[in-house]
Amino acid sequence: MPRAAARPRALRAIRGAVTVPHDDPAAIYQATIALLTAIVARNTLVTDDIISVIFTVTPDLTSAFPALAARQMGWLDVPLLCTMEIPVPGSLGRCIRALLLVESARARESIHHVYLGAAEVLRPDLSPGPRAAAEPPSAG
Repeated sequence: MPRAAARPRALRAIRGAVTVPHDDPAAIYQATIALLTAIVARNTLVTDDIISVIFTVTPDLTSAFPALAARQMGWLDVPLLCTMEIPVPGSLGRCIRALLLVESARARESIHHVYLGAAEVLRPDLSPGPRAAAEPPSAG
């Protein structure tokens, strides 16, 4: 039987977000590392797959750059950018968002976006709890 051709690698975008309990460099670094680690694990990535990362923080986070956490993880050759979000009334506070551009053989629909902590409210459709409960049991 002939071997199936490998799916070509394509540019994929992976979103994620996490909240921090307070504006403190250690809390920002810890939350950013948790978010990036979860994204990498859920999508079986290696650092060479990552083209770049754009971080945004809400206006109430001013004590540290999330990109420094990625550097501390060893992401030395990955271009990183940090920017501040616009202050929208009623938006989720103390939030770090990340947009990873990666090369992957995964189909777009099999990419796993990751929202941790209170940031799960941003994408309730991705939360393991409600979505899992709403899905019918598999037929076997």
